[in-house]
Amino acid sequence: MQFIVFIILYPILWSISMLPFRLLYMFSDGIYILLYNVIGYRKKVVRENIAMALPHLSAQERLLIEKKFYHHLCDLFLEMIKTMTISEKELDKRYTFTNIDLYLDLEKKQKSIAVFMAHYASYEWAISMNRIINFEGYAIYKKIANKYFDKLVRDIRSKFKATLITNRETIKIIEQNARRKHLGIYGFASDQSPQLSKTHHWSTFMGIETPVHTGAEMLAKRFDMNVIFLKTRKIKRGYYQGTFEYLVDHPKEVPNYEISDAFLKKVELQILDAPEYYLWTHKRWKHKKQ
Repeated sequence: MQFIVFIILYPILWSISMLPFRLLYMFSDGIYILLYNVIGYRKKVVRENIAMALPHLSAQERLLIEKKFYHHLCDLFLEMIKTMTISEKELDKRYTFTNIDLYLDLEKKQKSIAVFMAHYASYEWAISMNRIINFEGYAIYKKIANKYFDKLVRDIRSKFKATLITNRETIKIIEQNARRKHLGIYGFASDQSPQLSKTHHWSTFMGIETPVHTGAEMLAKRFDMNVIFLKTRKIKRGYYQGTFEYLVDHPKEVPNYEISDAFLKKVELQILDAPEYYLWTHKRWKHKKQ
């Protein structure tokens, strides 16, 4: 069944990826009408999240953010599909970095690097950095249930020199690399809600007490990685800009959970600057402290 689903959907996805950007975004506008006005995909979740995170805004202002978010979500989904056939030159033009020298200077310290980032703007196209770094780049992701689509995603990322590892493989691979003294850069998108059974720390995120993913911080401490934050801005439709910011270069010396808290503060600033580009469809604040 998985293969049947794959062979049915793959030609459709490939055809979409071949569209020029002008037509791709026209298609996105049509998808928006279907997704927002007809299907109402996760509209209740999005509306509740925005209301909880941005209570200082009026209902009209929050509704405007909601609609802008769905426009961006449709763009983001189609841009992910576009990655199937986009050229390296085109991707480099559409996702640029303001201060790659900051990152390259960290490589000179000969320690692996942990990059914390949020599900904000274009977290997918950040893979373009793999063409301008020297360390091997590892992107940590949740394995796709359909093994054929999972392989497709891996193949797409490898085209841009990114190595995908599942969250279950992460510790083993980092341990192996450390033993081999193989330096890597590991991308962690740690702004979503963890399982309560795996929660070790609660913090305030957007004014709401919430459980926090701390695995990235603990791995950075255990393997003494330099830790940086990748801040992404959406410049205009189809164009993004990444900026690296230091978090810490001696994580073992930092009290537990301070790195995770500092990361969330940076994500908050991103959201407050342009909330329509955050991934509001996830139930980020579903857990309450007992």
